[in-house]
Amino acid sequence: MSYPQHSSEMGTHPEIAEMRERLERAASGKAIVIEGLILLAGVYAAISPWVVHFAGAEPNLTVNNLIVGLTVGLIGVGLAMVPERMLRMAWLVAPLGIWLLISPWVVTAAHGARAGVLWNNCVVGAVTLLLGLAAMGLTVGLANRARR
Repeated sequence: MSYPQHSSEMGTHPEIAEMRERLERAASGKAIVIEGLILLAGVYAAISPWVVHFAGAEPNLTVNNLIVGLTVGLIGVGLAMVPERMLRMAWLVAPLGIWLLISPWVVTAAHGARAGVLWNNCVVGAVTLLLGLAAMGLTVGLANRARR
């Protein structure tokens, strides 16, 4: 992917090359896959109380998964739609994955939930954490490349 050069004063600005490289890196194949998977993980986390059937039994965990899932999904949409502005937001996905991992023990009234709920949140939390780390790796690689 290449962006046309404009012959104006902004075209000679020293940060233009860095911004162009950042945009091209964000639009690479790996980044697109990770962004899409982040979006899917967020959507699944949001609908998981109804998929796993714990929406009525665990109302606090239902609200938690809905809010965290929507947040992760919106970050995924933002990464896909405006990657040059959202790259730093990718760093929020990993902590949200950790929260999804521990939330069945923290949010529920009895500080423990059924096995299905635990497995669901542990798997979706681990996947979200790994995707967040992958997105962080893309931004770290981009920062290291910009320094060279």
